[in-house]
Amino acid sequence: MLTVNHLHYRYPGAEKNTLNDLGFSIAKGEIFGFLGPSGSGKSTTQQILYKLLPDYQGNVTFLNKSLNAWHQDFYNHIGVCFELPNHYTKLTAKENLEFFASFYTVPTQNPMELLEMVGMGQDANKRVSDYSKGMMMRLNFVRALLHNPEFLFLDEPTSGLDPINARMIKDIILRLRKQGKTFFITTHNMFDADELCDRVALLHEGRIVKMDSPSKLKLEYGQDKVRVETARGKKEHFELSKIGTDPDFLRLIQNESIRTIHSEEASLEDVFIRLTGRSLT
Repeated sequence: MLTVNHLHYRYPGAEKNTLNDLGFSIAKGEIFGFLGPSGSGKSTTQQILYKLLPDYQGNVTFLNKSLNAWHQDFYNHIGVCFELPNHYTKLTAKENLEFFASFYTVPTQNPMELLEMVGMGQDANKRVSDYSKGMMMRLNFVRALLHNPEFLFLDEPTSGLDPINARMIKDIILRLRKQGKTFFITTHNMFDADELCDRVALLHEGRIVKMDSPSKLKLEYGQDKVRVETARGKKEHFELSKIGTDPDFLRLIQNESIRTIHSEEASLEDVFIRLTGRSLT
């Protein structure tokens, strides 16, 4: 659905590029993630792709059409969930959604159904100025779904949410993916990226340093070992590929009470540190 080739961008007055030669594509029904720390170029990339930042260098196509050739009809196809909520705070949640729905030239969804989907039906007629940050984030999310777009840009979609509401939003994203929706998610939250994304691009100082599925990245940069901890606190490491015939491993699990067994694959944080020398936060 989206293809990016040799994308460069420099903010006016800046001494160096924010983005350097980015290239990737996103298929229909895929959840694609940009994973990197603040300042790595994640939000800049999204802002270019939903036409907020012009004057970039490179080629971008959306639905086999150059991004520069799209006009206002482009926004009927995409939904955008910004990292920071930007609502009309003197209006209620329902009034906000009704107002934004008026911008589209395609049918829109029932605002009450969207609010109820994220547990906010009872707050539909409350002024947004009285909302918590988490409530504003949920309103932000459903606003992106108003016109039932086939492609969604999500910037830190679980930021400011408690674990229960973050879980709800992630479940909705996965459910919409099953319905054929496509997502481009930017985040520095490795747990969200690991759980949601089919592929991730690791972004560092405006460059993609690695791109693959989370599972392949963790296996490539992890260790072929398993860690065993017994009820007595004893910790042992064994080669994962040989544990079936390793006499020490077999003796341990037969004669000791086992508390935990974990394989030693890397986390996405570990992968990023290995590749860049810095953490995601």
